[in-house]
Amino acid sequence: MSDRQRPIRILLVEDNPGDVRLTIEAFKDNRVDTPLDVARDGVEALAYLRQEGIHAGKPLPDLILLDLNLPRMDGGEVLAAIKADPALLHIPVVVLTTSRAEQDVQRAYLLQAACFITKPVDFECFIQAVKLIDAFWLSVVTLPCGARG
Repeated sequence: MSDRQRPIRILLVEDNPGDVRLTIEAFKDNRVDTPLDVARDGVEALAYLRQEGIHAGKPLPDLILLDLNLPRMDGGEVLAAIKADPALLHIPVVVLTTSRAEQDVQRAYLLQAACFITKPVDFECFIQAVKLIDAFWLSVVTLPCGARG
């Protein structure tokens, strides 16, 4: 299977079990057939991305969906660490958070987030947001070959 035919692998960095479930359901509802791994906090996300411990040998994701409000290490710190690491900086990071704070938006873009999406509270609106993520990141965008682990 060529890289263009291989499903895009996503890492969801989210500590809220309800939001994890909603995201998984939204991708299923939208028939997005893509591997989706979950990291429950910032420390686990970096261990996953650096392929440390139980994550050794796991392929790198092609796209990261990152919440900002995380335990142990906040999403801004995770984003900064990703963009400071030459082995990871090519991976697009979509900030997907409940925050609407202008300082969070500014900080995310200063740290080189690919985009900032405020999570809709309503399930149907959340499904629509995931469909838009699918339409753009999984269907339209061509990701760099280096992202294909």
